[in-house]
Amino acid sequence: MPIRLLRFSIIWLLLLATLWVMEPYLTALWFSASSPRTVAPRGDLAAGEKATIALFKKVSPSVVHVFARAAPTVSLFSDEEQSVVQSGSGIIWDAAGHVITNNHVINGTAQIGVRLTSGEFVEARVVGTAPNYDLAVLQLLRPKSALQPIAVGESANLQVGQSTFAIGNPYGLDQTLTSGIVSALGRSLPSGTAHEVKAMIQTDAPINPGNSGGPLLDSAGRLIGLNTAILSRSGASAGIGFAIPVDIVNRVASQLIRTGRVPLPGIGIVAASQSEATRLGIDGVIIVRTTPGSPAAKAGIEGATVDGVIRDVITEVDGTPVHSREELASALQDAGIGKQVSLTVERDGEVRNVKVTVADVSQLSQG
Repeated sequence: MPIRLLRFSIIWLLLLATLWVMEPYLTALWFSASSPRTVAPRGDLAAGEKATIALFKKVSPSVVHVFARAAPTVSLFSDEEQSVVQSGSGIIWDAAGHVITNNHVINGTAQIGVRLTSGEFVEARVVGTAPNYDLAVLQLLRPKSALQPIAVGESANLQVGQSTFAIGNPYGLDQTLTSGIVSALGRSLPSGTAHEVKAMIQTDAPINPGNSGGPLLDSAGRLIGLNTAILSRSGASAGIGFAIPVDIVNRVASQLIRTGRVPLPGIGIVAASQSEATRLGIDGVIIVRTTPGSPAAKAGIEGATVDGVIRDVITEVDGTPVHSREELASALQDAGIGKQVSLTVERDGEVRNVKVTVADVSQLSQG
């Protein structure tokens, strides 16, 4: 009896071992999808998905890819001419073929081209630039494709938390849609000059290099901002992007189309950076030089001497302290062209108040 039980147990264990070894092969034999799978019914798209799809189809024809080529240079190691091509995004502004983009997308370049959603590549010329707002207006030259101007919204009534959508060409990838929310309002960012763009829109919609000049949209597909910058140590999207409010874009673009330039409030000075002032232990705006005939020069404000001795430092505008040239430029912009302001100026330890009339210094290289 024990021998029979032992034999039975051995046979059972061998059978189990065989099944265990064969299990993958039997599973593959019986359950492999050797023919195309049956498609499961999906049902309707969610309402939010339908709205996003409709938004992209509506707005994407208004978004273009901007290419700008720098003037060719001759390499030190080769006789061949070389030139750098930079690219970004842009929006079709009107039926006349004006395109809005960031100034930094086309700054310092000699040749500009725009690719439309139809695939047509069109040469473009610069109508005008506003470096202090990082905005530029281009004119398409004889496009053959029909143009679809973007729908313009407003930015004054935006609220933190409302949905945002960005369309652009990050890393050269055409017609890319991302989404997020308005993360914050009223941010201030340097524009690459001594001026700050105020009331910037902060969004977490992914924005990467190449998105610059593309639209930031609300859920109705209206333009609420022009994507212009990201805050990132790596250069890739970190969920902190910034857009120029459409109310500023609308005002500046119309001025550039009319006259090719935007009046710039200033007094005609070149000022040291805040980091330089901090290094020297000076709290205020160090005047490096003034433009001859400018309001600052007429008011007796003096720049540093030829041997680098600092003369005048502006510390207040109308009683409000200013610690940097950006804060000074912002105060002059708030005052407006033609308005008189009172500047508190320090020289050699002495303080005096100077009356200066804010002028349009857009034709000068200084502010």
